[in-house]
Amino acid sequence: MTATASLAGMDTAAGNITAPDPADLISFDSLLSAEELALRDTVRAFVRSEIKPNIARWYEEATFPLEIVPELARLGLLGMHLSGYGCAGRSAVEYGLAGAELEAGDSGLRTFVSVQGSLAMSAIHKHGSEAQKQEWLPQLAAGEAIGCFGLTEPTAGSDPGSMTTFARRDGDGPTADWILTGAKRWIGLANVAKVAVIWAQTGDHGDPRGVRGFLVPTATPGYTATPIQPKLSMRASIQCEIDLDEVRLPHDAVLPNVTGLKGPFSCLNEARYGIIWGAMGAARDAFEDALAYSKERLQFGRPLAGYQLTQAKLVDMALEINKGFLLALHLGRLKDAGRLAHHQISVGKLNNCREAIEICREARTILGGNGITLDYSPLRHANNLESVRTYEGTDEVHTLILGQQLTGEAAFR
Repeated sequence: MTATASLAGMDTAAGNITAPDPADLISFDSLLSAEELALRDTVRAFVRSEIKPNIARWYEEATFPLEIVPELARLGLLGMHLSGYGCAGRSAVEYGLAGAELEAGDSGLRTFVSVQGSLAMSAIHKHGSEAQKQEWLPQLAAGEAIGCFGLTEPTAGSDPGSMTTFARRDGDGPTADWILTGAKRWIGLANVAKVAVIWAQTGDHGDPRGVRGFLVPTATPGYTATPIQPKLSMRASIQCEIDLDEVRLPHDAVLPNVTGLKGPFSCLNEARYGIIWGAMGAARDAFEDALAYSKERLQFGRPLAGYQLTQAKLVDMALEINKGFLLALHLGRLKDAGRLAHHQISVGKLNNCREAIEICREARTILGGNGITLDYSPLRHANNLESVRTYEGTDEVHTLILGQQLTGEAAFR
């Protein structure tokens, strides 16, 4: 069974999942095709059966469950929006729907799929040689290898052009080895990855035109990845520091088809797009926890759901969830049509992250003191979204991108 068929053919197993979401006030499902609904329900069933019963323990223990990687691969979720090389070739909307369901389980789960597919695999798929694609993409799609994406540095987050990781040639001629030296920080999966996509300067320091991507097998001497601990957010996920100490690579380790920051940015846009959907998945799950609790919790002799203040909170949350999913769907349709502009990704990432974190915080208030425990999802989601709101471009960066779009003036410096 192909990866594409593995998703399309499982709707019978998830057939009892299809039902209006509690937050759906606008018949959102009517905007989706039968194939899109089947994929969404398959991923939702997986999350409900395999993730939700275990996520509180994984979060508390600060553990990412590597044992689920083969199942993610079997469902065709690794590099699912890419074509060929064992990838499922799904649409942008289908990728988004899957991301929303994964993040309803936990941001760490959707982040794994994003780092693997939207960052590491996309970099190879977009910018790699045919030999690089043949070597790595089938392994990554099958979950036989994990990849990571090394762009951010300890002092170069929002301004990657100021990176100080440097790649130099050891000798003259086109077959001379490359030597990488530098450090990266907040790199997902770097200590469990088999291959790292590392972005480095190859010209003058501070000149972003000389940025190139390199495929670094993580067993290469000089590559060291250390998990960042302890964390208050994204606990069921892996983020690392990478040290690159005179890492020697062959001449053909460089991604040959791109030079400059447009290389990593093209991959970041793929990841940012997935966040637009994922953040709303987290918000929806927090809302559903709060709604269910409000119907069962009695105060002053009646359910919380029967009080006007509670209903106002629930209505406001549901409205933003509906609007957020409509925005995500619209952008997904544009992406599938090849008409999605870069600034429109910023619209979605800025709005949906900002609204999702407020929804999760408000959902926690309905739960009262019980909401600070891991028996309920809202505060866990809110904590995770503090990271999601920051990575792949902070609120401030996306605000300035949109400010430039509106005014024609770049205010980044």
